[in-house]
Amino acid sequence: MENILDVAIIGGGPAGLSAAINAVARNKSVKILTNKSNYLQKAEMVDNYLGFHNISGKKLMQNFLEHVQSLNIAFEYGKVINIMKYNDIFMINCNGEIIHAKTVILALGVVKNNLLKNEENLIGRGVSYCATCDGSLYKGKNVLVYGNADDIIEEANFLQKLGVNVTLITAKKELHDIHKDINILDGVVTEIVGNHKFEAVVINHEEVKADGLFLLRNSIAFNTIINDLDTYNGYIQVNRNMETNISGLYACGDCTGEPLQISKATGEGLVAAQNAAKYIDSLKEMK
Repeated sequence: MENILDVAIIGGGPAGLSAAINAVARNKSVKILTNKSNYLQKAEMVDNYLGFHNISGKKLMQNFLEHVQSLNIAFEYGKVINIMKYNDIFMINCNGEIIHAKTVILALGVVKNNLLKNEENLIGRGVSYCATCDGSLYKGKNVLVYGNADDIIEEANFLQKLGVNVTLITAKKELHDIHKDINILDGVVTEIVGNHKFEAVVINHEEVKADGLFLLRNSIAFNTIINDLDTYNGYIQVNRNMETNISGLYACGDCTGEPLQISKATGEGLVAAQNAAKYIDSLKEMK
């Protein structure tokens, strides 16, 4: 097994970055797994974060990143597809590669995606969230690609170049740099069809059949990332120590609920990191 991280942090916004610097301060090995963009970077102005008056979200995020980068904390850019726990070690599927960690801190922000009808039942049965992970399974087959991911065209092109017959479903009017052999279907998916495996999607009240469906989103619903995670009203349930119901798994920031504010996110990141460090130390004492 590869080197096992002390703390894997999923999410590179204020909560995740705060967790990272505080875990490193306690001499823990850390890696941040994240997309390249987040909501703070898009904020025109922030005026309620102590010590930073009238600052753009982009500039504030830049300040946060410079602090983290000064500590040489490792980043891995991409999508976390799922997490499994086995013998007290978390196995994290990121970009089709498995990362091992003693603890995980979820700093996912607000997940706005609503699951499509029948989606959860067909994950791994013809419905995939990762072109890099599962694309080779569909060489010579017909797949549909749908979602709001920033890199959806790049992913669709990747599948097409693998030898997959791709149809991109989108309501966008302008598409740039898309492979010439990719079919374009205008519309919105409202339902996934299939009993034991994927069969089709419903668009404009009509079924479109295919061998597989790639749902490519910027974020994935909490309950599809890890099994048996307790949530309430669309947020991850945690206690005052930012512990979830799964031992060694913590959550912080907007994904734990309101208020959706930077100050709350950074504070919860600190608390999550402190308690993750204590948990790791307790594992050492038990051996």
